[in-house]
Amino acid sequence: MIVMETSMGTMKIELFADKAPLTCENFLAYVRDGFYDGTIFHRVIPNFMLQGGGMTETMREKETNKPIKNEADNGLRNLRGNLSMARTQAVDSATSQFFINLRDNAFLDHGARDFGYAVFAQVVEGLEVMDAIATVPTGSFGFHQDVPKEPVLIVRMTVED
Repeated sequence: MIVMETSMGTMKIELFADKAPLTCENFLAYVRDGFYDGTIFHRVIPNFMLQGGGMTETMREKETNKPIKNEADNGLRNLRGNLSMARTQAVDSATSQFFINLRDNAFLDHGARDFGYAVFAQVVEGLEVMDAIATVPTGSFGFHQDVPKEPVLIVRMTVED
């Protein structure tokens, strides 16, 4: 279980290690290294998703490990409360950034339009925190859009046994 403490409350996250082993190990490595501590949700789109895991409060992108293989073909779906890896147009480009689905987003699933986005975990406690984050006012920051006007921090992420 992963405990994600944010500036708006705490979410508990269960990993799907059996279905997305590479992605879960990658995520756990970042958690154990404290990489996510002090990062922000830098993209918040109501009725779609929350994206975080790679930017500081000043919207500086943190240096990451190498990209991982995309496990979107694992049979898991982008459902409300599920976490998936963010990536570029390149299929195997995910590093540290993830997003939390605010609703079922079938168009992001494997084969729906392209290879898809790898689901690797789900929020099991704190859906109300996820929903509260989705309501924060957003705007532009440089070339970035949908950025919370007041930073929503990931204060700390830890592994709980």
